[in-house]
Amino acid sequence: MNIPPTIPYPTLPLDRVGLNPPHHTLPANVRLGPVVLQINDLGASLDFYRSVIGLHLHHQDDQGGQRTARLGTPDGRVLLELREKRGVKYAPHRGRLGLYHVALLLPTRGDLGRFIVHALGLGVHVGQSDHHYSEATYLKDPDGLSVEVYRDRSREEWRVTQDGEIIGGGDALDLAALTAAAGGAPWTGVPDGTTVGHLHFYVGDIDEAARFYHAGLGFPKVTWLLTAPTALFLGAGGYHHHVGVNTWAAGSAPSDDDDARLLSWDLVLPDQITFESVLAGLRAEGFGVTATPEGTLASDPWGITVRLRTNG
Repeated sequence: MNIPPTIPYPTLPLDRVGLNPPHHTLPANVRLGPVVLQINDLGASLDFYRSVIGLHLHHQDDQGGQRTARLGTPDGRVLLELREKRGVKYAPHRGRLGLYHVALLLPTRGDLGRFIVHALGLGVHVGQSDHHYSEATYLKDPDGLSVEVYRDRSREEWRVTQDGEIIGGGDALDLAALTAAAGGAPWTGVPDGTTVGHLHFYVGDIDEAARFYHAGLGFPKVTWLLTAPTALFLGAGGYHHHVGVNTWAAGSAPSDDDDARLLSWDLVLPDQITFESVLAGLRAEGFGVTATPEGTLASDPWGITVRLRTNG
């Protein structure tokens, strides 16, 4: 489609960025917590996520024959949990509904430059895209699950329409500039301050996905016309997206117990009032919630499960 005229992001009041949901709107200080993946071989996955991605191993366990590991930043924040199930099938490209990619957000452009130099030096295939609001790289783990490693540009550099839609792009990365930003320093793994920046899912229907993530969970729509009718981006606090959904695998079956797949992702809410508002929004849209000792679970129409919890 033709991109409408845009203006600098800071010239539009924040309350005019995006489309707010009908029941409640998530505040800016939500965050995404650990992402839990089901994988085939813990050893192979640990080698990838430690040696290639640069996550730090915090805990490894073997209880009842199931091997698990938790990884994250040097200061102890857990970003990823791996759960081994031997024999699960490799994730086919656009072949299952569920996880499209998990995206790790690095603090600076220098961090991304050091990561790219490191990954390319290992001979790993690294997809690359300049989304205008971010610079992103893409890799596949040993089970075919996709991982994005990216950095955000300052919001002063973002563009929006007069209607509050955040406009991105898909240009080639400036590898020379990123290499220069690395400053010749080696990659020593993800630094403190790295977070799960966003998650992107294959879904069966955009409107149904919006009913769960927008109307139910409370994420504003932030890019909706530019990507219509096959994708939608949603983010709290004017962010370019915490959640992306697309129908690029529509017609495929949802990932199941026999697949390498996403098992759950955490949405960490700032307080109990927000928590209760999310539950009310989900119930208003007809989605069930299940309380567990580890948090409250809710699933979208394709079985993609979010664990809702509050800080602390």
